[in-house]
Amino acid sequence: MAGGGSVPAVGIRVVIAEDSFLVREGIAQLLGTCDEVEVVALREDLPGLLDAVESLAPDVVLTDIRMPPTHTDEGIRAAATLRAEHPEVGVVVLSQYAEPGYALALLEGGSEGRAYLLKERVSDVTQLLGAVQEVARGGSVVDPKVVEVLVAARSRAPRSPLEHLTPRESEVLAEIAQGKNNAAVAASLALSERAVEKHINSMFSKLGLSEEPAVHRRVTAVLLYLADQGG
Repeated sequence: MAGGGSVPAVGIRVVIAEDSFLVREGIAQLLGTCDEVEVVALREDLPGLLDAVESLAPDVVLTDIRMPPTHTDEGIRAAATLRAEHPEVGVVVLSQYAEPGYALALLEGGSEGRAYLLKERVSDVTQLLGAVQEVARGGSVVDPKVVEVLVAARSRAPRSPLEHLTPRESEVLAEIAQGKNNAAVAASLALSERAVEKHINSMFSKLGLSEEPAVHRRVTAVLLYLADQGG
């Protein structure tokens, strides 16, 4: 799912945050083989990561989901902080867990410039580089295994839950998946904001998301859209 903007012409400046020395160095060496990427700093904890962003202004942060000081959700908290203070910085979160809840938390503030990958993908430089490039241009990537878990939890039916959407509702969802708010969706599709709201409410109802909190409804709908596009 691609957003606006373009990959920086002089290369993508990356800060890596990972508390395991071997993993940290391994990722740096993998990305170091790519001419379009420049690893500008390696950090092992959340404070170090945020300091590096302030001093080095990278294009992308690649961070473990759990690292010092608490080993809980530092990667998610880093992404939220950067969304507020440095929205231009893309974030790739690496996790050992195919847990949709972490992906939902990562995308709460919007899907633009965010990626959630399982650590097992790290050895595949093509996938890792693809995620870095995608968030650098404002796009979004969610690991297929995470999406599979979400879809399995949402519906036991073999068919996509999106098939019940009208063409217009599908268009609205595609716009939301680009990180757009209701006003931007309305402008893109030449609709009123009220019409967009009606389409979104209908879409949530059809996807069985009516009872969820507002933010999670949008994020879950986007994850379902990504699953459908990937299938």
